[in-house]
Amino acid sequence: MSKKTEILGKKNIPTKGALVIPGRLNFQQMLQLEKIFSGRNITWLCEENVKLDDTVRHFLERDGITAVAFSATDTAPATIGEQLKEKLEHGGLLIFICGQACANRGDCCHISAPNIKQLCSLGLPILPISVSKPSDIASAAENTSKLPDTIFSIGTLIPASDVSPAAWRQALLLAEETAFSSRDFLKGSLPLTILTGLKKYGSSTKLYDGTDDSQLGFDKVLAAAIAFAGELKQLTDKKRVGIILPPGKGGMIANLAVLFAGKVPVNINFTASHAAVKSSIRQADIDKFITADPFVRKVSSFPWPPNRDLIFIERKLPKLKKKIIQWVILTKILPVSIIAKILGLGDSCGDDEAVLLFTSGSSGEPKGVPLSHRNVLANVCQFGSRISLGHETKILGCLPLFHSFGSTVTLWYPCIEGVNLVTYPSPLETKRLAELIEMHEVNMLLSTPTFLRGYMRRVKPEQLKSLDYVVTGAEKLPQSLATSFQEKFGILPMEGYGLTETSPATNVNLPTPPADGDIPIIGGNRFGSVGKFLPGMAVKMTNPATGEPSPVDVQGTIWLRGANIFPGYLGDPKKTAEVIQDGWFNTGDIGRLDEDGFLYIEGRLSRFSKIAGEMVPHETVEASVTKVLGLDQETERKIAVVGIPDEQKGEAIALLTTICGETLEQECIDLRYKLMDEGLPSLWCPKVFIPVAEIPILASGKLDIKACQQLAEPK
Repeated sequence: MSKKTEILGKKNIPTKGALVIPGRLNFQQMLQLEKIFSGRNITWLCEENVKLDDTVRHFLERDGITAVAFSATDTAPATIGEQLKEKLEHGGLLIFICGQACANRGDCCHISAPNIKQLCSLGLPILPISVSKPSDIASAAENTSKLPDTIFSIGTLIPASDVSPAAWRQALLLAEETAFSSRDFLKGSLPLTILTGLKKYGSSTKLYDGTDDSQLGFDKVLAAAIAFAGELKQLTDKKRVGIILPPGKGGMIANLAVLFAGKVPVNINFTASHAAVKSSIRQADIDKFITADPFVRKVSSFPWPPNRDLIFIERKLPKLKKKIIQWVILTKILPVSIIAKILGLGDSCGDDEAVLLFTSGSSGEPKGVPLSHRNVLANVCQFGSRISLGHETKILGCLPLFHSFGSTVTLWYPCIEGVNLVTYPSPLETKRLAELIEMHEVNMLLSTPTFLRGYMRRVKPEQLKSLDYVVTGAEKLPQSLATSFQEKFGILPMEGYGLTETSPATNVNLPTPPADGDIPIIGGNRFGSVGKFLPGMAVKMTNPATGEPSPVDVQGTIWLRGANIFPGYLGDPKKTAEVIQDGWFNTGDIGRLDEDGFLYIEGRLSRFSKIAGEMVPHETVEASVTKVLGLDQETERKIAVVGIPDEQKGEAIALLTTICGETLEQECIDLRYKLMDEGLPSLWCPKVFIPVAEIPILASGKLDIKACQQLAEPK
């Protein structure tokens, strides 16, 4: 066995015979599997029309090698299964060869849905195996020369009676999560990793600040942050430091300086209510806040702490000019290990708290979400390996730094992976953002459907021609908006998914990989879904009403597991125990996986109404209302569904709307008939119309559920 091969889950190898289905398998990995199962009778199994490379084909044609083929279109797979059972006698193993496939980087499954279905119909016990190449999903923090060539993670045997495509995929993802979570770089330090990235790419990557059209090399950002860190150590003894700044050079330097000072950055949501802000500050136990004079004047309504507690970054940095120049020189000539020793970095690492975020409070008081070094390093690697941007590319950073995507993807990710960053303080000013995209030839835009509507109204098609990726999250992407955006700008927005508690990214749709001759293609996106799971994510489902386990292809409550899952809510063990059980995180979202592993989000548990014992999804009702009324949701959100108390059935559906006429009762009746004509159950139809001036939206672009509920309450 090669020294560069790791095997996890050896204890799961059964003594009895089984059908072994790896998620993917090349020739070298076939030979390694043969060694793992040495002493067992092995029969290689493949689909009769599979594309095999020449080395595999020649191997299977050798004397002493047993290989059989099956047809994915055979109508009697159980009969074939009976014939294959003899291959499993005396502990024999059938090992499936999936053959060549064009797939996105980091995709753990290279098998088509028809093949998986046919294999699961053979009536044989199945052993799932994740086969991962760490170099495909490597972090900038890793020394790739020391990485194993392959990690084989052996899952738990699925008895023949329990076999299904959904059960196999669930087991494969769990084995993949085990492999990813075992990686050594996850024990590292976030500031030390950032230091390594900034030093490595500092001379070639830049921050372009759209506020004043200035540009700053990452090497100078690093020097300024180190110099400022020395000041912060003198200004507070507290563990955490507050930051009240938008995206830009000030926001980046402030966050880096807090980390380099050995403290935890807490970006405060300056768009939240006064009560939410005060709650966040109290929970975080902060006594100092980094901000800037112009921003204080701009956000005058914010409940600013006393001036003595504010650290004005634009006043501090000019006084540190000599130190910054010294650090520019020192960071170029000193190795990372010496710089880290001078700064005292590395003691805080792994499962220690690295960053503190707060939930948006869309459905209640904000909850503190401490993310560990492990969490952030994992998610930067997961997102970065799947998106795979080069060092010459540029991403737009306009999402707030208190937003989980703004924190991980447009702050830590560019620093670690060496990607140019173009910043602007607000995601709402789409006209200016389009100018920046055009000026700097930005390659990736992260946004929300709400913000995309601004581009539809104010932006010329040629301004966005440089974009390779448009990724949306925070709320469901309406098909009409996605189609209209593609028609206007020539690029289809791809929906992703994540939560603050997952650091945040867990899923993303991607462009399908280009064809390579007649080699089968494994799709990278499916409209209506939030994409496949990022590397290292496992999933399970439970019945929303009973809490009992359910198949992952049946609608249920989504539970996730992975190195990017937070350790628990700040100072709230009770809430933590409610959402984290045996290492699994309850997202509170309802969804399912399709046959190819794409996740569909069908609503939040908080966005369901229980009516006469039936769970009614608000987002499904909204989609139906949008369709029957022919609403133009590309420009603004005009409706929202909420649940209201109902004496007879517990709850009823109410529709908040900005488009009501004078006869609300008749309009509601007419809408109900239209919805029922479309097949929507009567129980799901809105019972009440509530006219509103506008639909409440959070600064993150999400629907403000709490504010919507307040609008629906009786006055």
